[in-house]
Amino acid sequence: MRILTRYILREVLSHAVLGGVLFTFVLFMRDLGRILELLVRGSASLHSVMLVFFYTLPTTLILTIPMTVLVGILLGLSRLSADSEVTAMRAAGFGVMQFVGVVSYAAVAALLVGLFNSMYVAPKSAAALLRLESSLKTQQASFEVQPRVFYEDFKNYVLYVQDTRPAQGATLWRHVFLADLTEPAAPSITTAEQAVVVPGPSASLRLHFRDGSKHEISPKDPNQYDISTFTETDTPIQTGAQEDLKLGHADTPLVAMSFAELWHRRFEPQGRVYMIELHKRISYPVACIVLMLVGVPLGLSSRRGGKSTGFVLTVALVFVYYFFSSVGVAMAKQGKLPAGIGVWIANIVFSIVGFLLLRQMARGDVGMRGTALVRALSPVGLWVERRLPARFRSSNAAAQAAKRERPASYRPLRNNRFPLIFDDYVMRQFLSTFALVLVSFVAISIIFNFFELIGDIFRNRTPLITVGDYLLNLIPYMLYNLTPLCALLGVLVTLGSLSRTSELTAMKASGVSLYRLIAPLLLIASILAVGLYAFGDFYLPNANRRQESLRSEIKGKPAQTFLRPDRKWISGQQDTVGEPARIFYYQFFDPDKNVFANLTVFEFQPGSFHLSRRIFASSAHWEQKTQQWVLESGWERDFQGEAISDYKPFALSVFPEIREQPSYFKKETRQSQEMSFGELDKYITDLQQSGFDTMRLRVQLNRKLAYPLITLVMAIFAVPFALTMGKRGSLAGIATAIGMAVAYTVIASVFEAMGNVNALPPMLAAWSPDLLFGMAGGYLLLKAQT
Repeated sequence: MRILTRYILREVLSHAVLGGVLFTFVLFMRDLGRILELLVRGSASLHSVMLVFFYTLPTTLILTIPMTVLVGILLGLSRLSADSEVTAMRAAGFGVMQFVGVVSYAAVAALLVGLFNSMYVAPKSAAALLRLESSLKTQQASFEVQPRVFYEDFKNYVLYVQDTRPAQGATLWRHVFLADLTEPAAPSITTAEQAVVVPGPSASLRLHFRDGSKHEISPKDPNQYDISTFTETDTPIQTGAQEDLKLGHADTPLVAMSFAELWHRRFEPQGRVYMIELHKRISYPVACIVLMLVGVPLGLSSRRGGKSTGFVLTVALVFVYYFFSSVGVAMAKQGKLPAGIGVWIANIVFSIVGFLLLRQMARGDVGMRGTALVRALSPVGLWVERRLPARFRSSNAAAQAAKRERPASYRPLRNNRFPLIFDDYVMRQFLSTFALVLVSFVAISIIFNFFELIGDIFRNRTPLITVGDYLLNLIPYMLYNLTPLCALLGVLVTLGSLSRTSELTAMKASGVSLYRLIAPLLLIASILAVGLYAFGDFYLPNANRRQESLRSEIKGKPAQTFLRPDRKWISGQQDTVGEPARIFYYQFFDPDKNVFANLTVFEFQPGSFHLSRRIFASSAHWEQKTQQWVLESGWERDFQGEAISDYKPFALSVFPEIREQPSYFKKETRQSQEMSFGELDKYITDLQQSGFDTMRLRVQLNRKLAYPLITLVMAIFAVPFALTMGKRGSLAGIATAIGMAVAYTVIASVFEAMGNVNALPPMLAAWSPDLLFGMAGGYLLLKAQT
């Protein structure tokens, strides 16, 4: 019995580790790019990189540890059941409850690890992540400022810089415009020829201005206007953003609290929230035991599909469990259920179902069918033996016998026709694996997106048809992002299976080279790459716009039109050399009527950044006949050094030199994935004229071409790795795919983040991962034995 115990545990644990890594990677990759972008801005060390990853991981593990137990049990026992080993064990007297006893070792170990993680490690890491994030943002704030871009992440300040240069231990800005929005109706303005920026204490920066002036106006009396010039002055600025960035879990401040803090605050007015968090920290680890009770009988009874059946069952059970859990938590937050019952309802339901299934199996209702050896041979191998010609038989002995029977004049087959029988066989193997993995990954992603919104669905009473429409429109986005990973896994599993069953050896013995063998795989990968680009350019933008609008409706926000008429700062056009630069500031703009409220125009001397004129109007409208802006109830001030050379109040006035059309102020803030390649290119050109940051969008523009090609690159890169797996089985293929996917995701995210912060040209940032993996895959493929 000890041998069987070790054998079953080894089978369960091997699948559990790989499944846990896979699920953790799928969930963790959502925050990966955001984390890496925070770290590549020039001031974070490798130690900080490792800390951010380390601090973010425990929060993800709270969800994935129970999933790890379930996938290990279902895949491991499904494999044993499919090969009739379970039948042989039960015939030898190994009962259902003994399977439960063996698997419980792994479940109890996961329970203890999960409790330690949720009760101690995750809160500590969440609190440490907040502190580290604040420190990194303080260090990197000066590096985030891009030239000719309005920067609004300083608290109560808006900054505009025409040029930035790195310096020793500091950053140098030239032609600086700083607006203090403590009084939004009358911002205080500081202009300077240059500023030296160094980190200050307590999450602040120290700006050392040189050769500038400061303009202050009274919000109550526009006649009170003060100007002061300076040769040098220092200004401290807090780096706290208007909206703090949160990484990872949506309730990071809550999960950062220790168990003792939550316990002591349970009697406060919001005590229900703290009690729910307390119960969640215990219920999720206990789910390891609960899911084991359901997983064992289902794994023992799934004989037909083997691992594929186990994987499908895992996805289905994860959806059902977290659906009950999310619904219970949402109802507990609304006060419809006690906190304990709401959080534990999923565990209660699954415990009852698990005990019923175990009782049914123990009583023999699920009989033992099949024999221990009937399914020992691979169904794929048997199919090949029956269907393929003799030159493709998987048996080495058959290949050797065929070789001995060849006449002296025999020449290896060199048939370049396409498709041959083995082409059809290889393509069907690849497409079936690809489809299964893609559907499974999309289902997992949809499940967790649904769980994130379940609270909003109940709180806002969102109709189920709206939720269904949102999830349907979310599927194209998931397909686009997961196709390259699934193509990689499909190639690895297909070639690994051919190698493991000696079919690859038989094909080579018949004169088919490796390059000819992988031709159908590369052809399908190329078709997928082209299709992925067309899909992302013609269909995906509309689907993304639709799902974003539905998501806003589910969250109770107004329906999105993707138009931001309330953008408060915008730089003017400069059509000719020597024309003064202008910056517009307004508090409201009606895009339908083309009307401004509280419009201010700042005009600067050509060739310098000294303020030469300031115009204010309480309202302004576009006169279609004269094609001019008509400003009402305002004033105009001209400046000469620190003196006001002219002051003109007006009831109605026009300024012909302001030639910006109303369409210039109607800038859409659409996400890159909501536009086609042509739309994004035009959008970038439009925003560049207005002084907005387009670096991130230019990286995404190049990624629209580079990303679909990674499907083919990954297929090429996977071939040599699949050949080296030999007889090690599909687990080795899955492990290799996970490792390669992690490597690509990290490298691609690093290059993308470097492009976003202007550390690399946009084209290089987008295409470097394709080039690196393509060259590595090509080199390894050329070295492989053909």
